[in-house]
Amino acid sequence: SGSVKAGKMPEGEKMRQCKQEEEQQQKEEREGLIEFYSSYQELFQFFCSNTTIHGAIRLVCSKKNKMKTAFWSVLFFLTFGLMYWQFGILYREYFSYPVNLNLNLNSDRLTFPAVTLCTLNPYRYSAIRKQLDKLDQITHQTLLDLYDYNMSLPQRDWSTSSTQRRNSRSLLHHVQRHPLRRQKRDNLVNLPENSPSVDKNDWKIGFVLCSENNDCFHQAYSSGVDAVREWYSFHYINILAQVPDAKALDESDFENFIYACRFNEATCDKANYTHFHHPLYGNCYTFNDNSSSLWTSSLPGINNGLSLVVRTEQNDFIPLLSTVTGARVMVHDQNEPAFMDDGGFNVRPGIETSISMRKEMTMRLGGSYSDCTEDGSDVPVQNLYSSRYTEQVVCIRSCFQLNMVERCGCAYYFYPLPNGAEYCDYMKHRTWGYCYYKLLAEFKADVLGCFHKCRKPCKMTEYQLSAGYSRWPSAVSEDWVFYMLSQQNKYNITSKRNGVAKVNIFFEEWNYKTNGESPAFTVVTLLSQLGNQWSLWFGSSVLSVMELAELVLDFIAITFILAFRWFRSRQKLPPPIPTLNSQDNTAFQNETPALSAPHRFTVEAVVTTLPSYNSLEPRGPGRDSEAGHE
Repeated sequence: SGSVKAGKMPEGEKMRQCKQEEEQQQKEEREGLIEFYSSYQELFQFFCSNTTIHGAIRLVCSKKNKMKTAFWSVLFFLTFGLMYWQFGILYREYFSYPVNLNLNLNSDRLTFPAVTLCTLNPYRYSAIRKQLDKLDQITHQTLLDLYDYNMSLPQRDWSTSSTQRRNSRSLLHHVQRHPLRRQKRDNLVNLPENSPSVDKNDWKIGFVLCSENNDCFHQAYSSGVDAVREWYSFHYINILAQVPDAKALDESDFENFIYACRFNEATCDKANYTHFHHPLYGNCYTFNDNSSSLWTSSLPGINNGLSLVVRTEQNDFIPLLSTVTGARVMVHDQNEPAFMDDGGFNVRPGIETSISMRKEMTMRLGGSYSDCTEDGSDVPVQNLYSSRYTEQVVCIRSCFQLNMVERCGCAYYFYPLPNGAEYCDYMKHRTWGYCYYKLLAEFKADVLGCFHKCRKPCKMTEYQLSAGYSRWPSAVSEDWVFYMLSQQNKYNITSKRNGVAKVNIFFEEWNYKTNGESPAFTVVTLLSQLGNQWSLWFGSSVLSVMELAELVLDFIAITFILAFRWFRSRQKLPPPIPTLNSQDNTAFQNETPALSAPHRFTVEAVVTTLPSYNSLEPRGPGRDSEAGHE
């Protein structure tokens, strides 16, 4: 009987063994080259149990304590939130493209800059002399009517040709269209010609400019000196614009202005300067602007720079344009235009002006770090100057001139002439003055957008100047100095003290400063900061980040698999059984034959009697032998 019990296995144990084999087979089928988890819970449990991120294991170890699990879950995700908040701050700082300012002090022999010197003496050029004399007569009468001032005029030959008489009549007509008037300060009401004398503080003086539609613009000044100069300058520009060839105004007289020129203790000559005419500052001379042979300072100091003795006595000048005596000097780079209004300063007569220079270079980062431009080619303003791009002079002035040509139909005389345009002249453009002053007001208010269109250059060179003054020549030496100057080339000086001035321009030292920029937040810096934040909050490394990336990919993969299984299961559902209403049942019953015979089915049942518990026991020797045979 013992052998029989050993050979037979209970039915329940067989079923349990089959189930284990089936689970093992399913496990072997599931474990392959790529393993996917069967649920989200299994995925997160595996991740928390095996990741190197600090704190994740606590979510699994404390799963039997719901309060601890909730605490560590909140703490874990709160830490994640704080870390990514810090990540956002780092990314915002990185994409703001901050820069570091690098200050370098260099020492080397320096190329001497260009120096422009103007006479401050608008000249009565022969091409426009008669018209200027007529304008002086009109101004004389205007000042006499307004201020009872009898301005003295030099004796001139008033005999004119028929053409000049026509021009004089035309000038008188246009001046009368824009007269200089005294106006009420509060409401700008014109003062009657026969009005009694009043307090000058209650009145302004100015002139009125009107358009074709009689829309008038009142250009008023609180200072009578400013009003007279601006009014005279307005008509003076119209006279200059009538000269067809600008070379007719080129009446340079270098020897009569520059008494002595010396650079680096060597005498200058005509090859070292170029000449141009400025409407208000007269004849201007630029030294050291020839790029083929630039000056280089051998040593710093006053004896190794440029020294000039200039004549400041005004001869045949225009007193209503120039109210100062002396000269105007400007230091600039060779590739930049000399805009005397912005960067120049005046030299006093009878004074030795010593100007020391310090060179300073600025280099900005372009691209995403700033809106600077390399050469101005990406600025939406045409460069009208034949020089290197600068923001203040080249771009802004060109922008105003282009708007002037577009709005007023002519160009302003002080700025370069665009192609196909002509300078404004009220004989051809009657209302250009009204258009100019209206446009100038819009320009200063940045309505034209020039200050936004023009950008800073990425590289620029500046010269920091400091000046010292002393009397020259001194009281004990002025006699022999003026005698020597009068003997040299027969210079005739009528006013010794106000007739000459001396200018010294030199480098203070060879050291020059370079202001550069470098990126303050690079990609390497960003990765380092991100790593610091990750280590601070989770104490992990780059491999921990890869584990987190693997978790995300597995999560996405499981989501797609579960979605695909759900979609397949929806397709395999059996079609729904149609329901029949009462009308359909009636119709079905009507279609059934009335005398149909019932179908007969034969069912065969096979019944197998299960053995009883006692039948498993052996009943005799024969049964035992059979069992042993088995």
